Amino acid sequence: MTYAKGRIINDADAHTMETNEWLAPYLDGELLEQLGELYGTPDPGKRILGIIDTARQRKVDVAKDAEARENIIAGTKGWGGYGAFDKEERVRALDWLGFNSQLVFPTFGLGLVKRARNEDSLYRAVHALNQAQADFCKADPRMIFVAFTPLDNPQKALAILEQAIELGAGAVMFAANAPGGKASPGHPDFDPFWQKLTDHDLPFMLHIGPGTMKQPVEYHNNGKPRAPDLHGGGENLRFGDYLTLWYAPQMFLTAMVYDGVFMRHPKLRGAVLEAGAGWVPDFLRQLDHGHRSFKKTDPNLQAMDILPSEYIRRAMKFSPFPDENVGLMMRDGGADLFLFTSDYPHPEGTRDPIGKFEKTMGDMDEEAKDRFYRRNYEQLMGWDVAEKVAVAAE
Repeated sequence: MTYAKGRIINDADAHTMETNEWLAPYLDGELLEQLGELYGTPDPGKRILGIIDTARQRKVDVAKDAEARENIIAGTKGWGGYGAFDKEERVRALDWLGFNSQLVFPTFGLGLVKRARNEDSLYRAVHALNQAQADFCKADPRMIFVAFTPLDNPQKALAILEQAIELGAGAVMFAANAPGGKASPGHPDFDPFWQKLTDHDLPFMLHIGPGTMKQPVEYHNNGKPRAPDLHGGGENLRFGDYLTLWYAPQMFLTAMVYDGVFMRHPKLRGAVLEAGAGWVPDFLRQLDHGHRSFKKTDPNLQAMDILPSEYIRRAMKFSPFPDENVGLMMRDGGADLFLFTSDYPHPEGTRDPIGKFEKTMGDMDEEAKDRFYRRNYEQLMGWDVAEKVAVAAE
């Protein structure tokens, strides 16, 4: 019996845990020297490298491999997770998990490409990261390669997108902020990018990481020692940051609505992942409230052909954290908005995400649960065509 226990489950958020040499085969000598090792300098105690070496021992130690496979979701996470960086292990992990499909995002590779010294190097490094991710996902059709495409330069973003499509990308990720710190994503210069996504039926992803807003540093001056982060270290999220996770996606989506992107590109689809989702129902209400309040004097609002919330409902999906009350938000906002995610092998996904979600969905009917675990993902990915044809034929 798999972890999914016979239910059809699509996982909208999973990751690779990149090793030091992850990008090396795809980088030229200049870039390799420029970017350096992923964990060489930031990990002077070699803790991360030690975890990776220990995980690699499973390749030659049958007993250790069997032990790691006994309960994959509740076992070691991070670099030590089963299939965290080894694609053959990931295939076996998916067999045990029983997931039908899994979107696979990079983790620390995103930080590595940001070491690029100029814009040209950045986009070359991003292409290398996308090549590495694509090769990992080629191990099994259940793994969907999510490409990273910085929007800093509209023309270069489009070129990277075209390369990612050639590599077999099933979705495209970029930062949830004003592209390059210079423009709205609704600027006309980005229309060819949005059109390319719709032409190829590819969804976009806003994920915690690039563009995520954190608590302003001034608030750290509170007369107390700085608290440890979520995992007890120094580089991750703290409580004050958690309460700002959804600010950047809200501003990005507001711009996409207000600047007419979703109106000009009605087939454009996307998701907000690992930014919580309890805020979503009220965000939709506030969008429509603002529309009512400002429509009389605002030509952008007058030009809309549907309500702001309807653009979001048509285009977007959102992933709750396992400890959020997904049943409550589905009753409040509707069952068509939310997605299951495991965040595997990140520890934030918890040791039993299905169990945690189920605790709050006790009174939801099977159709609503099926939307959460399967159909909303299929709609996001454009896989619901057969369903649409069947409905049209009735």
